[in-house]
Amino acid sequence: MARRLISPAAACRGCGFANAGFLGAVSSFHYQSLPSCSTSSKRGSSVKNCFSFRAHLRKEGSRWIRSEPFLSANSAKFVGKRTSCSVATEPPPAATEKPEMDAPKEIFLKDYRKPDYLFDKVDLQFQLGEEKTIVTTKIVVSPGVEGSISAPLVLHGCDLKLLSIKVNGTELKGEEYTVDSRHLTVSTPPAGVFNLEIVTEIYPQLNTSLEGLYKSTGNFCTQCEAEGFRKITYFQDRPDVMAKYTCRIEADKTLYPVLLSNGNLIEQGDLEDGKHFALWEDPFKKPSYLFALVAGQLGCREDSFVTCSGRNVTLRIWTPAQDLPKTAHAMYSLKAAMQWDEEVFGLEYDLDLFNIVVVPDFNMGAMENKSLNIFQSRLVLASPETATDGDYAAILGVVGHEYFHNWTGNRVTCRDWFQLTLKEGLTVFRDQEFSSDLGCRTVKRIADVSKLRIYQFPQDAGPMAHPIRPHSYIKMDNFYTVTVYEKGAEVVRMYKTMFGASGFRKGMDLYFQRHDGQAVTCEDFYAAMCDANNAQLPHFLQWYSQAGTPTVKVSSSYDPSSQTFSLKFSQEVPPTPGQPVKEPMFIPVAVGLVDSTGKDMPLTSVYSDGTLQTLASDDKPVFTTVLQFKKKEEEFIFENIPEKPVPSLLRGYSAPVRLDSDLSESDLFFLLANDSDEFNRWEAGQVLARKLMLSLVADFQQQKTLVLNPKFVDGLRSILRNTSLDKEFIAKAITLPGQGEIMDMMAVADPDAVHAVRNFIKKELALQLKDDLLAAVASNRSSEAYMFNHNSMARRALKNTCLAYLASLNEPDVTELALHEYKTATNMTEQFAALLALSQNPGKVRDDALLDFYNQWQNDYLVVSKWFALQATSDIPGNVVNVQKLLSHPAFDMRNPNKVYSLIGGFCGSPVNFHAKDGSGYKFLGEVVLQLDKINPQVASRMVSAFSRWRRYDENRQALAKAQLEMIVSANGLSENVYEIASKSLAD
Repeated sequence: MARRLISPAAACRGCGFANAGFLGAVSSFHYQSLPSCSTSSKRGSSVKNCFSFRAHLRKEGSRWIRSEPFLSANSAKFVGKRTSCSVATEPPPAATEKPEMDAPKEIFLKDYRKPDYLFDKVDLQFQLGEEKTIVTTKIVVSPGVEGSISAPLVLHGCDLKLLSIKVNGTELKGEEYTVDSRHLTVSTPPAGVFNLEIVTEIYPQLNTSLEGLYKSTGNFCTQCEAEGFRKITYFQDRPDVMAKYTCRIEADKTLYPVLLSNGNLIEQGDLEDGKHFALWEDPFKKPSYLFALVAGQLGCREDSFVTCSGRNVTLRIWTPAQDLPKTAHAMYSLKAAMQWDEEVFGLEYDLDLFNIVVVPDFNMGAMENKSLNIFQSRLVLASPETATDGDYAAILGVVGHEYFHNWTGNRVTCRDWFQLTLKEGLTVFRDQEFSSDLGCRTVKRIADVSKLRIYQFPQDAGPMAHPIRPHSYIKMDNFYTVTVYEKGAEVVRMYKTMFGASGFRKGMDLYFQRHDGQAVTCEDFYAAMCDANNAQLPHFLQWYSQAGTPTVKVSSSYDPSSQTFSLKFSQEVPPTPGQPVKEPMFIPVAVGLVDSTGKDMPLTSVYSDGTLQTLASDDKPVFTTVLQFKKKEEEFIFENIPEKPVPSLLRGYSAPVRLDSDLSESDLFFLLANDSDEFNRWEAGQVLARKLMLSLVADFQQQKTLVLNPKFVDGLRSILRNTSLDKEFIAKAITLPGQGEIMDMMAVADPDAVHAVRNFIKKELALQLKDDLLAAVASNRSSEAYMFNHNSMARRALKNTCLAYLASLNEPDVTELALHEYKTATNMTEQFAALLALSQNPGKVRDDALLDFYNQWQNDYLVVSKWFALQATSDIPGNVVNVQKLLSHPAFDMRNPNKVYSLIGGFCGSPVNFHAKDGSGYKFLGEVVLQLDKINPQVASRMVSAFSRWRRYDENRQALAKAQLEMIVSANGLSENVYEIASKSLAD
């Protein structure tokens, strides 16, 4: 599932900011991505000590109700206000009276136990209605362990009305089962195999949580990962309960002419009273989280793909008829992904039909339901006029991601939700490789590492730090994090780094050979990789169990007499909640040595830990080798090195660590100009820029005059003028590190100082490089029709980055240039880039351009979301007032996650406004979170995560942010989703 792409920051990236390469020259995002979970086994007690008010709470459904007031007058006033603003929050009729419940329960990996019962077959029948839906579930149940004494059968359920329950055709009496707000328990099930039938009544029209079965713009749609199926029927809603499903859907034929579910269409026909039905059968066993249903008025784009074995697969993308022309790129992406997976991993699609459905209201990016993927609109719909290069790239990657899940997630799934990175980290790695092969590998690698540093590193250093396989969680929805996804992908990449492409493929083949059709663990993947390569990776599994980003320090020395070059490594993993002491990690470090002429030196041997390893093989020179750094301190000595080299460390970013080396400024400029590893060329420039920015921040704080190092300017000028470099690489190389990245390196984050310094550097570069920037804009214009290919995207990226730099000068000639680019643009990438350039400077030109853009695109809700995001992320002082006004804009809808991510999430990405000294940004978010929580707790929890690192700031900001968090956790009726993030952010 592509939840990784629907964090607030990712929503803004989806507007085309980051992929085009120009946002970094103007602004940057600084807040947590998806919320995470505590790893501390002591968290419950610490939270209890912090919040004595818990004694006044009781549980109703999935919400906490306060029996005694715990609010300030202002808080109480707001809660009353937001209650009246809520939509569709009326609870459904209860099956039984809900008892009071204890505090939120923390679930631990160590407590996992196999299910007492297995489900062999599940038959579902849906009678879809305008006021209610009746769901009949028939399950073939068998004992989990043969010969064991029958245990009670405990089923999950939420917001359901139970109509009847039968075992082997006989309706159960009241004393034979119990129902509470979360479970239905059959006290004494029959021994052996038996049939269970449950009928429930649900209310999709009232379901604004967008979990389970809900209605979106008149259509029925499901989202069952992670725990949404329990909102449809009572069930063992866990991934290790796998069954074969059939699904019969009945609905009004006029209102819902299209009826879709997983697998193959077995039968369809008309019924009485203007209704019709469709019967679907999925021949593959799956967990409940992969179930899907869609019903509505949809048109489809149809195509086909012939697999490597000759099977003809029908491909359909379903969307409202008016949007069908915008599905061509998504269909191209799907066919490209199918072909790539066959060629690279030998994985063939296993059914004769593959459906994608597009919905505007969706909590995440997309969902990999078996043969029936469901996507948020912006990750399918694209045309050159309405979508940016960033949108096109995101669609390619996410369509690939969800398709790749057919094997890494569906055919082989997770034993439990703690193993989520088993499918998501692996599939993120696969979609990264797919996009790299279809584009520019270096540029894609830079984008992925930048995302890791901007979002995941802060999460690793915050109160919700957790390993890629967390130890515990309260609410599963808070578990879809950049750590599990992006850091998880880096861990998968390290297998490939160690074993090579062919060794990684052997490991994948063995993994599927062993585990097809099973629900497995991260250890199973590790074992397949090691066994296939007849190798061991000592301590490697600690990547799955230890939180935090390792810091690797490297010092070098050269001995001319012995012609040896030494690299001394040390590592430290910082303490994180629940893990104060860390063990050394297994860190693969890809290294090359560069001679004085800028050429890579051949590496013949390396000595370490009493062993001399010969590197050359088959008389072929080796220019990059991977060092296995496994201890707290280690030394590696290269022999036969005729001159002192400059080491190129961590090539390709071979491990997700912070690197602190003794490379001098001149060494870094040398690598920037000469390193054969293009990622490390970019990295050298970023290290120089970070050091420069931190130095200038210190000067700014001491009220010294800011002076830009001329050598830095010359370095960027040389990159701009280097015609041998890829243009998108140039765009990324001249883009400054984001404000958040710099604040993350400070003992006390100072958003005002970082913002001022970044603006100073940006404008100074624009002034000193003006001629080169103008030349780049002029030379990269094109009158050709829009093409989504690397060369065209690279040209636009460089042009737009340069235009953004120039516009920061706010000079009449540059403003005219930006207006010209805006008015003459023939595609959204260039029009939006020009609008962004113009929007940097407050005034009439900015206001007129924003109004013109809205008037032009007001009927396209995806483009309007870009318009919201652009204004929300603005660093113009006092922007909170404008964002507050936009909440009342007729185009904004608090119930639509995409618009929330664009406007509210976007605002959290402006450090200068979200972290405003007067606390106005914090107050705005605190109030919105409470309003959102009544509508959609998942989305609300993602927004509240922006507060999670409040302790990083000065005392005044800490007090203001803490007050909002305390106001949130004390609110009446708070969801578990928001409670978990807010309370863990407050806990010591």
